[in-house]
Amino acid sequence: MTTVNVSNQDAAAAAGSKQVLTFTLGDETYGVDILRVQEIRGWSPVTRIPQAPAHVLGVLNLRGSIVPIVDLRMRFNLEHAEYTPLTVIIVLSIESAVGRRDIGLVVDGVSDVIDVPQADVKPAPELGQHVSTEFIEGLAAVAGRMVMLLDIDRLIGEDVTGVATVPAAANG
Repeated sequence: MTTVNVSNQDAAAAAGSKQVLTFTLGDETYGVDILRVQEIRGWSPVTRIPQAPAHVLGVLNLRGSIVPIVDLRMRFNLEHAEYTPLTVIIVLSIESAVGRRDIGLVVDGVSDVIDVPQADVKPAPELGQHVSTEFIEGLAAVAGRMVMLLDIDRLIGEDVTGVATVPAAANG
């Protein structure tokens, strides 16, 4: 008899669902595909980049790789909140016109990893031309709360991929 080990992600995909890392900004819950998550780290100060968009806080040197850091509260035009011991940086892998690269998202806190059945994902509502929802992959009700699933590639876009293209060796 042969035994086959299937990872949780493989099992979720076979069942028509995907695993999502959930995190909070204020009272709202958001989610990103767990396969895009490289690491979760505590808040640490960043090196500012002149003339970067306001929501791009700067860059961090993570094991020799220069990673742009985006404050998601600022990106979403939410009320500013002080960084606390619960504030974290989620390092994600994104696809852009310049290829695959890592970026960091500053969020209020990480919740958990959940399985989201594809059948439970509803499309983002159309809210008119003045409200941008193209970065929302969908909405899902999970355990009595609404989770906004983010398309991280569209969310971050070109405003970050052009930042910090200096090789890590040049940073000292």
